[in-house]
Amino acid sequence: MALGALAAVTAGMALAGPSAQAADPTAASGASGSSGSSGSSAGTDPASRERAFAAAAAEYGVPRTVLEAVSYAQTRWDFNPGHSTSGGYGPMHLVDAHLGSAAEGRGLGQAPTAAPSPAADTLGRAATLTGLSEDALRTDELANIRGGAALLAATQKRLGLPTGQASDAGAWFAAVADASGSGEEDVANAFADDAYSVIASGASRRTVDGKQVSLVPSRVTPQTAQVKRLGLLKKQSNGPVDCPPGLDCAWVPVPYESLGSDPGDYGNHDIASRPAAPKITNIVIHNTEATYDTTLKLVTDPTYLAWNYTLRSSDGQIAQHLQPQDVGWHAGNWYVNSHSIGLEHEGFAATGAQWFSEPMYRSSARLVRYLATKYDIPLDMQHIFGHDQVPGVTPGNVAGMHWDPGPYWNWEHYFQLLGAPLQAHQSGAAKDLVRILPGFEDNRQPVTFCDGKAADSCGSQPTNFVYLRTAPSAEAPLVNDIGRKSSGAPSTTSVSDIGARAQAGLTFAVAERRGDWTAIWFNGVKGWFPNPVADPTAVPVKGSYVVPKAGLASAPVYGRAYPEASAYPAGIPGQAVVPLQYTFAAGQRYAVGDLTVPTDYYRATTFSADTPNDHVDVVGQDRYYQISLGHRFAYVRAADVDVVPAQ
Repeated sequence: MALGALAAVTAGMALAGPSAQAADPTAASGASGSSGSSGSSAGTDPASRERAFAAAAAEYGVPRTVLEAVSYAQTRWDFNPGHSTSGGYGPMHLVDAHLGSAAEGRGLGQAPTAAPSPAADTLGRAATLTGLSEDALRTDELANIRGGAALLAATQKRLGLPTGQASDAGAWFAAVADASGSGEEDVANAFADDAYSVIASGASRRTVDGKQVSLVPSRVTPQTAQVKRLGLLKKQSNGPVDCPPGLDCAWVPVPYESLGSDPGDYGNHDIASRPAAPKITNIVIHNTEATYDTTLKLVTDPTYLAWNYTLRSSDGQIAQHLQPQDVGWHAGNWYVNSHSIGLEHEGFAATGAQWFSEPMYRSSARLVRYLATKYDIPLDMQHIFGHDQVPGVTPGNVAGMHWDPGPYWNWEHYFQLLGAPLQAHQSGAAKDLVRILPGFEDNRQPVTFCDGKAADSCGSQPTNFVYLRTAPSAEAPLVNDIGRKSSGAPSTTSVSDIGARAQAGLTFAVAERRGDWTAIWFNGVKGWFPNPVADPTAVPVKGSYVVPKAGLASAPVYGRAYPEASAYPAGIPGQAVVPLQYTFAAGQRYAVGDLTVPTDYYRATTFSADTPNDHVDVVGQDRYYQISLGHRFAYVRAADVDVVPAQ
């Protein structure tokens, strides 16, 4: 039986992204993990990549700032094991166009496919320019960076522009744009703009493979007019693409088809009139758990599910599938679907940085900034959130909700790219609310069973959360999530188990403090995490929290904000709002994420060939607030709680 619109989505059949059912090792995500250790021949020397940039810049006459900025814009200086999803190797992302993308024998769980077309064979060109073997360019960090420097210098010379380490860094704009690999002028320009923004701001980080690299800020005037020398094409749109300038966006429409005689049997999205009704209030970040090619086949299948955009890992290319006014089936929660735009990112949650590439982060952030401005969506984690933060609509749906984009998505970096850094916080000693901010590169929490079989298959990778324990001790058990494990058993460190993870960027109400430990209210219990004053993992923030109204022993929490029964007109059945299984008891408090949650139900249960004939947005008078309940948010009725300003 093909999917019917409302029934399928309400039942939690969200596309893409690993299911929460993988919480146990025997049922972990289908992604096959890789350790995250470096393929670089320089071993564990943390300064070797800095020296490699300096040596290559001197050898080929490229300003070091330019060389490091290009590498940062491509890979953030990382040398991931094997090659990336386009066949790009090393910190300079040297592409072997003759090699299959995705992971040929590298444990990524997919058969090799052709590299994105057109794809420049920068690995082969670098071998010719340097005289080094392709194998050395793949595996040795100095060779790889020498290859990238040789390519930049060759482009600069071909364009008749000045070379030399002491040359004006701003005069390399066209060569940097060419390094994007794009044949479109606005996309190449955007890549060069990104690289030069790194030169202006500077950067410093410890890479995934343990190398320390820094770029000191410098004042450079990019000679942007040079890019005309490359003779690139102007972008041509192939459909009603809704993307900002500078992004490589293509229109890959999804089918809206009746699948039988039953008017409720159709796929794979719903016609609507957004943002007029329902209002667009959120953007949901997913990962695909499939390669780009496979994902596009799925989304264009009328019997599958649809979402708004898919982003390719190798270069950040975007495929748009739905017009903004229509509703995709992507979040496993019909209320969230009706108010959100869904972005799928190519990758596998358990392999982290191998798929979550810098070009993809940057394209995604540029797209989200554009959409947030257009639809007046706040740039915070209450409105731009992961699929793993979406609540189940009923108690029975909670355990089956998905956990993507997973523990290795770099939320702190992503919000920096959005221009809304999560580090922004109030000064002074606030005591009521904290935002989890453990950092990323050096926050390597233990995660297990990335391959579903071996506890040690995740290796040491940067993570985006801190674990919560039942007491202020590293030896105490992890807190339980009663929605995932009704037995009350502790959560685990399995890659898919979000039950005890306080995620970076989320704000929680403080329950207690003892020495270097802080407790927050989390899914109805106190969750403790280390938060020493000398090296805090959370910061005080402004805001408000809710408590049950005086006289109430507890306040119900919900997975959707549907109208009261009296709001439904004749002919439209009222939708029950069932409390979730979590206890919000008197004495607890939860941070408010949004005080202006729409109270509505978008009725769309039959196929509408031309106009949304039976598609109606039922609006209620009841009021709800979004709260930070645990790893996932939830809703509470305004009538059940009081809002208290944080002190």
